[in-house]
Amino acid sequence: MTGKRIVILGGGFAGATLAANLQKSIPAGCTVTIVSKENHITYSPLLAEVVGASILPGHVVAPLRQIAGRATLCMVRVSDIDLQARKIHYLGEGPGTIEYDELVLACGVGANLALVPGMARYALPLKTVGDALFLRNRILSRLEQATLQPNVRLRRWLTTFAVLGGGFSGVEVAGEISDFLRSSLRYYPTLDPEDCKVCLVHSGDRLLPELPEGLGDFALRKMTRSGLDIRLNARAERIDARSIELNSGQRIAAGTVICTIGTAPNPLIESLPVDKIRGRVATNPDMSVPGVPGLWALGDCAHIENDWSGLPAPPTAQFATREAKQLAHNLCAAIRGEETQPFRFRPLGALATIGHNKAVAEVFGIRLSGFVAWLLWRGVYLLRVPTLARKLRLFLEWNWGMLFPADIAHLGFSRTRRRS
Repeated sequence: MTGKRIVILGGGFAGATLAANLQKSIPAGCTVTIVSKENHITYSPLLAEVVGASILPGHVVAPLRQIAGRATLCMVRVSDIDLQARKIHYLGEGPGTIEYDELVLACGVGANLALVPGMARYALPLKTVGDALFLRNRILSRLEQATLQPNVRLRRWLTTFAVLGGGFSGVEVAGEISDFLRSSLRYYPTLDPEDCKVCLVHSGDRLLPELPEGLGDFALRKMTRSGLDIRLNARAERIDARSIELNSGQRIAAGTVICTIGTAPNPLIESLPVDKIRGRVATNPDMSVPGVPGLWALGDCAHIENDWSGLPAPPTAQFATREAKQLAHNLCAAIRGEETQPFRFRPLGALATIGHNKAVAEVFGIRLSGFVAWLLWRGVYLLRVPTLARKLRLFLEWNWGMLFPADIAHLGFSRTRRRS
């Protein structure tokens, strides 16, 4: 049967990759529409490098219209989903509706800032390009403020940065901030490098629990030698304007707290009358949603069992890409009345940078660390960045950064006020 209207709710990596793959095999007469509040995708694994001024913000985003080919893009905010009538209600310049035959939920997750008392008010999340730019500006503001502060204790507070979470995001942003400080301090001769401190707080007993223990230990040793203060088996109990209180009763005085822990379901997902597992939409093995004809889910918002391992697929770009390819096949098969296939994928590996041109990696069962792993990390992510133009720009920017110090310009976004 042809003429189906396929709507993808969410323009993240999963949704954009799905739209691109549907173009290759979609039956004649079918249409694909992406509904997203942004007109670009953000390549989240590189956000830490934006914080550390290793790359420009434009290098981690790509226009959806450029990636999704012939798919229609609706840049609006969805207000409601009517599963019975198969309609999406949105707010743009005015209210409107989009009808669908097949709906794919790919709207991701948000930051859970209610995880620790005080986190929502005093901690800075790292989920978007805006978050990364704000954090970069905060670091530079703190350095500038510290140069004017005669009180040693307050100066150290201004130049202390605490990162919550020892997973991929936490380790990478802590390493980037440490490198950024080391590179920038040549321009701040009145600041003592010993006063500039990056503290990483992790509730587990080792860093990077997603990787083998040996690689986590390597990351701990190298980051500690680089001057980072790593606190393992430490959980934040409360955050206030001056410090973090740990479960041990200790306090870490920090002028900036960065949060990389905790996720919250998209409010649209929470409101849907479908089964959920830990806030994620429960799916059948082929990524269709049980009991709701024409509804599918993938990416971070979906709980998908990997047929290869029998375990839930983790919320990573690697899995989102593979899920999108499989779901494109299943959607086309369902439209033609053919049998769909369960999601099955053997992960290729995982990589994480730890600062100062070092990384840890496990690829095809081979464990690597140090400079070689760092080169591999850059090569892998360079290949995954969408569009050839951005690959070239990113390659040049990375090489430029190896030769010259980081950019310390504070990028303000204030507008010129109009006179009435």
